Amino acid sequence: MTDSQLIMEIKQGNVELYSELMRRYQRKIMAFVYHMLKSSSMELMAEDICSETFYKAFRSLHSFREVDASFSTWLYTIARNTVLSELRKQRGANLPLEESGIIPIAPPEVAPEQAILRNEKVSMVREAINNLPEKQRSALILREYDQLDYQEIADILGQSVSSVKSLLFRARSSVKLQLEPYFAEQVFEGIEWMTGR
Repeated sequence: MTDSQLIMEIKQGNVELYSELMRRYQRKIMAFVYHMLKSSSMELMAEDICSETFYKAFRSLHSFREVDASFSTWLYTIARNTVLSELRKQRGANLPLEESGIIPIAPPEVAPEQAILRNEKVSMVREAINNLPEKQRSALILREYDQLDYQEIADILGQSVSSVKSLLFRARSSVKLQLEPYFAEQVFEGIEWMTGR
């Protein structure tokens, strides 16, 4: 069944079919919410906010109109608004990194030094993304992590496609600028080591 068919059935009283819609989108919405919360060290709340998103969507499903947006776009919009609402409520209350519960684990076939370097690079990229303004961060996450097209991102963020392209350009430029000193330093250290200085 397509999303549209499921929604039509749910609206006609077959509410048990909503679990199928949840199954289709839960991982994507969870990942999006997690990345949105990461900048405020609130990722432990991702599961609760994901559940709240699906609850809100279920309660409002009767008002959903496919002519306005696809179900996935509508769901991402609810998720984004729920995250922003929670961030406003929790402003200033950050969890220390030690309590985040996130421990990077390297696959066993990777040498410990390589795993540390890779985890360090991943952490730096995430930190750079987390430092972006909210709209740039949202656009970048939706594009790079969730692989949404420009029109879907525009619908979720309430922007034009050209604004989304501009947000993505600024986001990528900012991330590159933030990471340049680190990677330039690594190249320089590598050259020093090779020349024996």
